[in-house]
Amino acid sequence: MPNEKSDLLQGTLDMLILKIVALGPVHGYGISRRIRQISKEVLQVQQGSLYPALHRLEKRGWLEANWGESENGRQAKFYRLSAIGRKQFTAEQSNWHRLADAVSLILKAAQ
Repeated sequence: MPNEKSDLLQGTLDMLILKIVALGPVHGYGISRRIRQISKEVLQVQQGSLYPALHRLEKRGWLEANWGESENGRQAKFYRLSAIGRKQFTAEQSNWHRLADAVSLILKAAQ
């Protein structure tokens, strides 16, 4: 069913946020919008999940934030990766690929 939305696996949201922020400074709504656009509307991150994740990542030192003006003229917090965040993103991406490969092996064995 192509129009179904998918729930994110636990822990995946952090990696996706880090990836989107690695593309360039962006505010919270922009992160949500980019995830939705890049995933062709399959993944949608709700504010109730996004903003706690952003605060958590900022508290861990993986993201840095500054206030600025959004494209609609409102004040918004813009996030960018810290040096620690770049290292963490590399580790998260590696772990994701390892997990995806393992799941793929299991699915192939079940055929």
